[in-house]
Formats: sequence, structure tokens, C-alpha cells
Amino acid sequence: MKPLAILLLLVLAAALEVGGDALMRAGLHDSGASRVTWLIAGTAVLAAYGIFVNLGPWDFGRVLGVYVVLFFIMAQIVNFLGFGLRPGAPILVGGSLICAGGLILAVWR
Repeated sequence: MKPLAILLLLVLAAALEVGGDALMRAGLHDSGASRVTWLIAGTAVLAAYGIFVNLGPWDFGRVLGVYVVLFFIMAQIVNFLGFGLRPGAPILVGGSLICAGGLILAVWR
């Protein structure tokens, strides 16, 4: 599988996982009748994530290390756009370490 295809598959998986988590959060914190709908949608999206992240014929540990970077970035985007929360200094510093680790995993042969 080509690196660009792997990257696109991992970006899709990250979007599904973060989206599924956000739906679950909405369902857990909603007190209305739509609560069950959010939880069911979150379950379906997280199941789709599990399928996509395991489709590729790759070194699971190495690629999932890079995936963690994509997940972190996607989570910060959703946290800001969906919940209006900006990352503080600890998240930015810790996130830079996550990104540095992903870069090492991606380029070190």
C-alpha cells in the first residue's frame, strides 16, 4: 500500500474515531430524547473506525504510532470547532511531543 493511501486511510480513521467520541460525549451529556440517538450514532461511527484502522496491510504498532498524531490533531480541531475549547499550554507542549514521536516513527527506517 502506498504511503499516501495509508495516510488517507489513517486520516479517515482519525476522523471517525474523534467523531464517534464526540457523538458519544453528546449522548452522555444530553438529557433529552435524542440521547439514545447520539449514543447509537457514536457506536456505529466507532465501529466504522475500528474497521478502517485495521484494513491496511501495515506494521500495526508503527503505523498506529503515526495514527496517534493524526488522532491528537483531529481531536483538537473537533474540541475547538465542536465544543469551543482552545488547547492550553500543557496540551500544546504535550501535543508537540506526540507529533515529534510520530515524525520519528514515520521517517526512521
